[in-house]
Amino acid sequence: MRFTLKQLRYFVRAGELSSVTKAAQELYVSQPSISSAILHLEEVTGLQLFIRHHAQGLSLTPSGRQFIVKAKQLLGQADGLAHYANTLGQDVAGSLRIVGFPTFTPILVPGLMRRFNALYPAVNVQCDEQPQQDVIQGLHDGRYELALTYDLQIPSYITFEPLMEFPPYAVMSEDHPLAGRSELSLEDLAEYPMVVLDWPMSREYFFSLFLSQGLEPNFAFQAKSMDMVRGLVANGFGYSLFNVPLVNTQALDGRKLTHVPLTGELRPLRMGVARLAQFRLTPAADAFIEELTKEAQLLSGTMFPDSRFYRSLK
Repeated sequence: MRFTLKQLRYFVRAGELSSVTKAAQELYVSQPSISSAILHLEEVTGLQLFIRHHAQGLSLTPSGRQFIVKAKQLLGQADGLAHYANTLGQDVAGSLRIVGFPTFTPILVPGLMRRFNALYPAVNVQCDEQPQQDVIQGLHDGRYELALTYDLQIPSYITFEPLMEFPPYAVMSEDHPLAGRSELSLEDLAEYPMVVLDWPMSREYFFSLFLSQGLEPNFAFQAKSMDMVRGLVANGFGYSLFNVPLVNTQALDGRKLTHVPLTGELRPLRMGVARLAQFRLTPAADAFIEELTKEAQLLSGTMFPDSRFYRSLK
């Protein structure tokens, strides 16, 4: 079975764009070059990788979807090898593509990347932010080697190593009727309007907290971004529930937020590292996990000193 990395790249881009024409334009090659690469791969593998739709592009077959995952992994390893060859003599080198859950990635990852780059300057780290379902899909498709995310509906083909634990807590404006309390129960909150982060899996998690107490929340407002949730809460439209500790107590418009711990047996969210179970990590990924683990141990004495809102699991 013989094929080239170039043919794999052509196939992967055509699969991602569902179009030979668009792939050719993006890669600055001719359409016949893309088509020839796909036909060659189908010939040597014995698989039909695409369904051709007249004048409507391509769609991957089930075999094609499985093959493209492996192809992306192989291309990623090849890119890492090429980068390593250019920096021979360094122990850790290459490209590392990671993805993080948006609620904590802006707080934790930039500083971690800065320290990691100081230790391993030959590694090029790129980080995206995605909600949970896209994090899982990105790992499955081979777009990312590592994910920093929560233990929300992790499928069996993904390995998850928990590093930190974030209990839920209430966030509200300074003039909310319940502001100033030392602690609250979900029963205290249930009658008040709630602003909920409207992402799949996140929304279900918050609802499950009330369900576990035999309560029903009053989801009065739904927002698609954390900044909008914070803005609505700070302007008095309701309270919300957060997990990541409130490092910044202001909304974008400058209005203040306050937070109160919750009582009761409520399921915390565990943040950790996720990866494909069958995927062998590169040295760069191993080194990044090691530094992230150290960071988790230090946060209780730096950024998250209040044990009511943060626990290290390492």
